[in-house]
Amino acid sequence: MNRFKKLVIAAGLIFSMSATIASQTEAATTHTVKSGETYYKIAVKHGVPVKKLMSANNAKSSALNVGKNLTIPNSTITAAEKDLMARLVRAEAVGEPYAGKVAVATVILNRVASKDFPNTIEGVVNQVSNGHYAFTPVQNGAINKAADAASKRAVNEAIAYQGQGNGSLFFYNPKTAVSKWIFSRKTTVTIGNHRFAK
Repeated sequence: MNRFKKLVIAAGLIFSMSATIASQTEAATTHTVKSGETYYKIAVKHGVPVKKLMSANNAKSSALNVGKNLTIPNSTITAAEKDLMARLVRAEAVGEPYAGKVAVATVILNRVASKDFPNTIEGVVNQVSNGHYAFTPVQNGAINKAADAASKRAVNEAIAYQGQGNGSLFFYNPKTAVSKWIFSRKTTVTIGNHRFAK
């Protein structure tokens, strides 16, 4: 066999193996339902929107049978983006109730979905407008500290809940806020020391 034929065969094998690996990477994973689990709990565990999870499994109701195999859709949010969000949540909501951590993560996702903000998580987190950082921890470097377990879980919960909240785009501490403009925004909820608004 001449050298050219060997190269063609080798290239074909490499292409075939690459296609197989790519299809395996893109394939969704599965999850076997255990006692006490709900679509929401499973969505939080895997960091995917509950609506997307139910749609991927053609669920017409929230009922689940133990032992059922569910398809877990691929998340559109990467591990690096989840880590970035979790580090911001830790920095912004340290000492706040867990629900407040989820709400901070939800603000990030709501901003990505809004036409008034950057359309990526990195863009939202690192946004600078009129010379001001959107989030103080990005400016002062507090975002560089590793996220804790509660902040990581809060991000997954915000992703699971995605598209079902009250549309909060902002949060602030009314005791320390200096911007008069932020007080003009409609309050959606108050959790701990943070007021959330849209």
